Amino acid sequence: MIVTKTEAVAKTRYRVYIDGQFAFVLYKSELSRYQVREGQELGEGIYEKIRAEVLVKRAKIRAMHLLNAMGRTEAQLRMKLGQGGYPEDVVDEALSYVKSFGYVDDLNYARSFIAGRKEKKSRKEIFMLLKGKGVSEEEIGQAMEECYEEEDCAAAIQKIMDKRGYDPDRADYKERQKIMAYLVRKGFPYEDVRKACGGYAQEDFAL
Repeated sequence: MIVTKTEAVAKTRYRVYIDGQFAFVLYKSELSRYQVREGQELGEGIYEKIRAEVLVKRAKIRAMHLLNAMGRTEAQLRMKLGQGGYPEDVVDEALSYVKSFGYVDDLNYARSFIAGRKEKKSRKEIFMLLKGKGVSEEEIGQAMEECYEEEDCAAAIQKIMDKRGYDPDRADYKERQKIMAYLVRKGFPYEDVRKACGGYAQEDFAL
């Protein structure tokens, strides 16, 4: 393995390229400690030493720091570590470490996410948000089965209507049409919207 380039990314941090490909990020002092220099060979033993003594240890600490700041899905944590310049195999090891303590659990994340939002958003909105965070459809489905009661949809619709100042007993046709279209676009089932808003036929409003 030949060190083809060391590229400064900060005052004391450098991106190291091996055989023309980005390999990892080291501090300036680590370049000196492990004798990583452009144009010179990096032995397999030294590479494994850097991986074990620096990269894996640092990735685990970084993962813990990121999780202390806020809950994250496995996909989110993987992306953040990758952005930090850690090789994929090192990211895998860091993820296995935090998962072994239960710090990353997409199903629990989905449960918590749903519990905090089911009174404000439709199931469809929450599903798409969780999917965008990398949670699997299977885990989202399981979490929704566990977290939702039959009345939750109606409660969420009511909360949105209250927030928007909508009173079904006083609203005229135009106001009812507007709120129904808004709620259906947000992913609430039409029949639940119709009941909550005071009931017009589907053809009476434009989505």
